[in-house]
Amino acid sequence: MYITDYIKQFKNKKIRIYVDMDGVIADYDVGKACEYDKKRPLLTNIEALREVSKNKNVEMFILSITRMTIGRDEKNRWLDKYVEFIKLENRFIISREEHNFMPSKTLKKKFVKNIKRDESIIIVIDDDPAIIDEIRKSSEDVYLLKDTSLVK
Repeated sequence: MYITDYIKQFKNKKIRIYVDMDGVIADYDVGKACEYDKKRPLLTNIEALREVSKNKNVEMFILSITRMTIGRDEKNRWLDKYVEFIKLENRFIISREEHNFMPSKTLKKKFVKNIKRDESIIIVIDDDPAIIDEIRKSSEDVYLLKDTSLVK
């Protein structure tokens, strides 16, 4: 299913979408890890998210991991430039450095598990199958989508 199918399916419910950055909205093959400003935006995916975010029942979030804490500022500057429709307070950029270099899949699993549960539909979009599998193990109530679900 595509993200738009979920939006239609749950049109009468609040939907919270958590989007990964690297490989989903930013090309992780361009630039070095410490040069996030050189990452190429994946414009097709960004535009799909922009359209989805216009739905009144949708709240959009960033859920990304950075190796070093300084990467948080770099990623926020990049988001300000290319994905400005996602508010700063809705950006969760977790530093591995601040968590004893715990694996990204573990950090994301813990974050998703601790999302406040209410009547909202929770969707996580990521490009990493290991992260999707890890979240699936602990959060059966979350819809997990690959980045390919953004475009038809």
